Formats: sequence, structure tokens, C-alpha cells
Amino acid sequence: MKSPAELEAMRAAGALVAQVLTAVTELARPGVSTGELDALAEQIIRGAGAVPSFLGYHGYPASICASVNEQIVHGIPSTAQVLADGDLVSVDCGAILDGWHGDAAVTIPVGAVSAADAALSAACEAALHAGIAAVQPGGRLSDISHAVQTACEDAARRDGVAYGIVQEYGGHGIGTSMHMDPFLPNYGDPGQGPRLKPGMALAVEPMLTAGDPETLELADGWTVVTADGGRAVHWEHTVAITEDGPRVLTLPA
Repeated sequence: MKSPAELEAMRAAGALVAQVLTAVTELARPGVSTGELDALAEQIIRGAGAVPSFLGYHGYPASICASVNEQIVHGIPSTAQVLADGDLVSVDCGAILDGWHGDAAVTIPVGAVSAADAALSAACEAALHAGIAAVQPGGRLSDISHAVQTACEDAARRDGVAYGIVQEYGGHGIGTSMHMDPFLPNYGDPGQGPRLKPGMALAVEPMLTAGDPETLELADGWTVVTADGGRAVHWEHTVAITEDGPRVLTLPA
């Protein structure tokens, strides 16, 4: 549980994360490496007097996760990985400012992407916003999960595509640590799990695939990919529960 002042401190960290993601989105174009995106992110974070949440976390070697195409999450940026026209790159960023964490992710179209890829990303972003809308005082944790699942299924019917909801990874509590209890699945029946109370903060983060949601972890010990090689996307916001409903802490200032 966080006090209003502590949520304001998280909002400052979240606004910094939003600033980073805006800058990275502008830089992400054909011919730019994911290593360059990482360098820009670290420069902005440290320039604001903050520290990257990810760098060194359980040995993770970068300041952002940059997951391209079939990579779902935890992709390690590299100067050798150069973005090409039509790529999708999901960038996850975290920052620690005055001891508080902000965490958010966006999927960025590189150049001209296919209509199918654009629809996949739009479906995942819509599921994120459906999940955020379910972050209501007095509700249950799985109300968020169910809202995400329902939005994904609705999009799949509308688009005529069998989107896959990644089940092994999901949202989480956040505050003075980046990953805190409870784990927040992106699927499930409503009305279950902890009661949502003002002062809580959660990272809501659906991950969606264009086909089978089965995952594989690469030999680097971090990068998670789709088993069938299909495209994947990832969207995330840090959200506080208030008396008046959800407050997104990772929007631009």
C-alpha cells in the first residue's frame, strides 16, 4: 500500500519511463540497432538522476528489453541487431527514481508494417486498456485478467485471427521493487484473487501472439520467443488504484 505522496513519487518515475519510450519510438527506424535504442534509454534515465531498473537485474545486461518480431519479451539489445522495414519491436523500460519504480512497454512499428501486424499490436494495446479499466477499488485481481482475456478474444473474432495470449508471463505488483506480489495473469475468470484497494500499484502487461502462444527461451537465458516463429507484441503501463478508479502512472508528463 502506498500513500498519496508515494504514488506521486511513482508518478515521477513513470513519467520518466514515458519520456524514454517516446524518444525510443522516434529513434526506432530501419537501419537503427536495438543497441542504439538501449544507449539512448540509459542516457535519458541517468540524465534525470535515475537508474535503469533492468540493468543488472538478476544479471540482465541492458537498460531496456527490445524484442523483435517473434521475440515476445526480454530481448537483449545489441548493436548487431539492426531494425529493418516491416519489423515490430517491443520495448520494455523501467526506471528507479528516488527509490520508486516505473515500468511500461510499447510495441513500435518499424517503417511500413503489414496490416496483420498492425492489427495484432492494436489488439494487444486495446487489451491493455481494457485491463486498466478493470483496476477498480473493491474489485478482485482476476477482474483485470478477465478483462484482458475478453478484449483479446473479442479482437480475435473481429480480425478473424487466432491470437494467442501468452500465459507464462504477465503483470505484477510494483513499488520500491520492480517485481512484487501479486502476479497478474492475462487470462482467467473474474472475482478471484486479492481485493483491489486504493494505494496499490500494478503493472498491467498483456503479451499477444499471431498464432500459437507456446514459448521458448533462447540460449542467452533471457530472450523469450514464440515456438512457431509467429509475431508477438507487448504493451504495459504501471497503474495505481485510487478511490476514483485507475490512475496510469506511466503516461507522458
